[in-house]
Amino acid sequence: MDAVTLTRQLVDIESITGNEAAVGNYLYGELCRLGCQTKKMPVEGTRFNVYATSPEQPHPAVVFSTHMDTVPPFIPSSEDATRIYGRGSCDAKGIIAAQIAAAERLRRENIHAGLLFVVGEERDSLGAKVANDYVAQEDANQQGAHRFLVNGEPTENRIALASKGTLRVEVTSTGRMAHSAYPELGESAIDKLLAVLTRLRSMPLPSDPEIGPCTLNIGLIEGGRAPNVIPDYAHADLLYRLIGPSEGLRQKIVATAGDAVKVTFPLEIPFLRLRTVDGLPTMTAAFTTDVPFLANWGEPLLIGPGSIQVAHTEGEYIEKQQLAEAIDSYCAIAKRLLAVSQ
Repeated sequence: MDAVTLTRQLVDIESITGNEAAVGNYLYGELCRLGCQTKKMPVEGTRFNVYATSPEQPHPAVVFSTHMDTVPPFIPSSEDATRIYGRGSCDAKGIIAAQIAAAERLRRENIHAGLLFVVGEERDSLGAKVANDYVAQEDANQQGAHRFLVNGEPTENRIALASKGTLRVEVTSTGRMAHSAYPELGESAIDKLLAVLTRLRSMPLPSDPEIGPCTLNIGLIEGGRAPNVIPDYAHADLLYRLIGPSEGLRQKIVATAGDAVKVTFPLEIPFLRLRTVDGLPTMTAAFTTDVPFLANWGEPLLIGPGSIQVAHTEGEYIEKQQLAEAIDSYCAIAKRLLAVSQ
């Protein structure tokens, strides 16, 4: 298995979230060609997850997993002496290639790991949620087969101590329209919103000496009708990166915002502490992953080649050396996990 060639082949198949069928079909064909027992796990419409095991062990204790989808826009692959470029090269098609290569190497040593590649991680983790339901039923049929899940995201081959959570907050204000020449006749929804956002930006946030700080990003602001109209509507989308339970933070946000606006919490992905393996360098993932939605697949670990700081950028790339090192790391981790589970 040439991981560099496979990475480029995968990058060259456009798989922006919602359009993963082509890359899923390619992976299905490759895994079947390698002799894996491979299943298409229906998700939505033409979209499906790919789950592969070796015929010798159809219910593996260790499963390698990552996602097939990418953010837009599609960027075809290229390479130089040290790097592979293109959309998904590090997030996460290089990881797919490394995990397949690791599973093949382990199989030659009569060690069997599963492979789970899902859709939708970049949007709503729908593929992970479907996979979680699937394995819950499979485990029921197999009387609770034990698993470890080694999830792949760009961590520069450092194993994650924890993954920050996500709390999305929507703040909406309303007012009364009027001619801008007579502001006293109206009530500005934008002024209300700006005052609340100023208070929220100044609100102290928790920090952990090991994990780091909880952070806030005001990602979207919209509102108003025209420059000469007092605005009757304004809205902002905020995102907090969680380092612990959210309940206390939610209460502080509501209290700080006050009664002049409406505050809702449309999405939360929880903060997670993760299993580690001795001897590997560590990091804290400031980003969220599919891991919280794959709880039924066993105790999670998070590690992969590539840097999250170049993911989603025009110049996204993965180092070829890190790709090779990831194959070694995945094999070593699987052996360690299987040793402790016996």
